[in-house]
Amino acid sequence: MLTWLQRNTLDFPPLEKAMRVPNGLLAAGGDLSADRLVQAYRHGCFPWFSEGQPILWWSPDPRTVLFPQELHVSRSLNKLLRQQRYHVTFDQDFAAVISACAAPRDYADGTWITDAMQQAYLQLHARGHAHSVEVWDQGELVGGLYGLAMGQLFFGESMFSRADNASKFGFATLVKHLHEWGFVLIDCQMHTSHLQSLGARAITRSDFAGYLRQHLDQPSRATWVC
Repeated sequence: MLTWLQRNTLDFPPLEKAMRVPNGLLAAGGDLSADRLVQAYRHGCFPWFSEGQPILWWSPDPRTVLFPQELHVSRSLNKLLRQQRYHVTFDQDFAAVISACAAPRDYADGTWITDAMQQAYLQLHARGHAHSVEVWDQGELVGGLYGLAMGQLFFGESMFSRADNASKFGFATLVKHLHEWGFVLIDCQMHTSHLQSLGARAITRSDFAGYLRQHLDQPSRATWVC
């Protein structure tokens, strides 16, 4: 494992130095300060670790992304969208969304969204970097997701669902708005069948780095009001 050698700086190794085994592990250590997290995302890195481990920083190759214009909406999801089955809001309860994303899942042991991670992203939300999508059914929070918006890129972190297709409903609504706001790419980080069903696909790390260079500092039309 590559040890984090510059604990008191905000420097990150270049993407081409990412380790191949495990895929994309860049470094271990450091902290979860808001400034460090912002610099990490600007360098194509994100934290992912379990309770009791050091903070691990990743940049996998290939990278799973979704281009807004390539969103795939299934017949069943399209029916729910037409019927306006759920009500979607942005940034109305970030704390509740990240807490729900951190809750135990039937198919997983533990969570990587530790208490320290939640506090770090709450700070990013307070600074205007991190945003949440809430999906409501008759006033009850039944789904949602959160991530970071930087320039014309959105970095997705996690989603949850407590009702049929609720997280997909929220994600599809978000993608529609991101497309209208001029966002060019949604970073999904790792491949899952859930994301693939929505149109996510893999690109090389070098291509991902190109999108970072071209679009991180470009303005978007985001208002985060829904």
